[in-house]
Amino acid sequence: MADSIELRIIDRVKKARRGSIYFTESFLKFGNAKAVSKALERLTHKGELRRIATGLYARPIMDPIIGPVNPPVDAIARAISKRDRARIIPSGDYALNLMGLSTQVPLQVVYLTDGSTRNVKIGKRSITFVHTAPKYLTARGELSGLALQALRTLGKNRVDDDEILKIQGFLKNEKKAHLEHDKLLAPVWIQKIFDSVLNQLKE
Repeated sequence: MADSIELRIIDRVKKARRGSIYFTESFLKFGNAKAVSKALERLTHKGELRRIATGLYARPIMDPIIGPVNPPVDAIARAISKRDRARIIPSGDYALNLMGLSTQVPLQVVYLTDGSTRNVKIGKRSITFVHTAPKYLTARGELSGLALQALRTLGKNRVDDDEILKIQGFLKNEKKAHLEHDKLLAPVWIQKIFDSVLNQLKE
């Protein structure tokens, strides 16, 4: 029975691309939680899977120099949010890093969510989900939503001209309809930055 569960799991895993993320519950149709956990433990020992957190596994990505590595942190966070049926958006220093406004890769990656507040340890890094009001998660554009978080992190009196120019260049890749919608979610000083981009898109 145990071998059967293991074979069925590895058959499914090998049909997916490397970096695919799984949870213990992803395989419960093959057996009960205890049996599935044991099978996953054996597959991890064999190197077929990589345990990246409690109950969280991935088919490792093979780097030609350093060998098996975890999927990107953002992919892990989005897999967790999909399982939990929660919305998320990068926040704080991580938002700044994603936009190229900071070269520092934070060890603690923070997402705002309409799900529960929780922390997931990933090796030396961690993903922290912070529950927030739904209004902060209603941006339609991925790029404009990220820009909103970055600007809120920088603050009205701390954002400089170079940073504003970088953000405006970033926003030019967003859909105009998304910019028009998402600027209304922001305070006036951020709306002016969005308006500058919208005016250029009209030209």
